[in-house]
Amino acid sequence: MNLLGDAIAWIFSGDSGQFDSIPLAIGIQLLYTAVAVLIAGAIAIPLGWFIGHTGKGRETAVAISGAARAIPSFGLLILLTLLMGVLHKPEAAVISFVVLAIPSLLAGAYTGFEAIDRRVIDAGRSMGMTESQILWRIEVPLGLPLLVGGIRAATLQVLATVTIAAYIGLGGLGQYIIAAIPLRRFDILIGGAILVAVLALVIDGLFALLQHLVVPRGIRAAGAAQPQRRSSRQRRAEAIAVGAPTAPPATP
Repeated sequence: MNLLGDAIAWIFSGDSGQFDSIPLAIGIQLLYTAVAVLIAGAIAIPLGWFIGHTGKGRETAVAISGAARAIPSFGLLILLTLLMGVLHKPEAAVISFVVLAIPSLLAGAYTGFEAIDRRVIDAGRSMGMTESQILWRIEVPLGLPLLVGGIRAATLQVLATVTIAAYIGLGGLGQYIIAAIPLRRFDILIGGAILVAVLALVIDGLFALLQHLVVPRGIRAAGAAQPQRRSSRQRRAEAIAVGAPTAPPATP
C-alpha cells in the first residue's frame, strides 16, 4: 500500500469526513500561532530592547530564556488545562504557546542590539543624538534582522507545537494526526503531517525573505561591494537568536 500516495490523494480529495476542513484547520493553526507570537512579542521585544540598550539584566534574561526552553510544552498545556478548567482550554493553550515563544523573541531583540558595532553608537552620541534617537534611529534598524530571525524561530516553534492543541479538542492540523491514530487512518495521519510540514516551510520562506528585506539598504550595499568577516560577537548573537548552543567567548 502506498501510504504517501494515499495521503496526498486524501489532501486533494476535499473529503475531510468527521474532521474540520483543511482550510479551516490551517486557519485555526495560524490563528493560535499569530495570537501567541503577538502576545509574546509585546512582552519580550520591549524587554529585550531594554536589555540590549542598557546592558542591564542580560544574565537574568539568559537564565529565564534557558529555563523557559526547558519547559515541556505538552506538559505545560495539560497542567494549565487542569488548573484553569475545560472552559478555558483556549486560554491555557495560548499561555503555553506564549511561554514557548518568549525565549526566541527575547534573544532576538537583545542580541540584535549586541551585534551592532559599538563604534556606530559612539559616533551617534558624539553627534549629539539623545538616547531615544540612538535607540530608534540606530539600534532598532540595525538590530531588526536578528529580531526578525528571533520572530522567525518563535513562529516556527509555535506553529509546530500548536499541533498538540488538538489533544484537548481545539482543532487545527493536529486533529488529523491525533484522531487518525485510533481510527487507523494512516492516510489522514500522514496527510496531516505533510500539511504541517508544508505550512512550516511556507512560513519559513516568507520570514527568510522578510529577514533579507529588513537589512538597511546601506549595509546591504556595503556588504555586496566589500564582504566582511562577521565578528565572533555577531556569530554568537545570531546563534542565540535561533536558540543554538554557542561556545563561550575566548579569554584574552
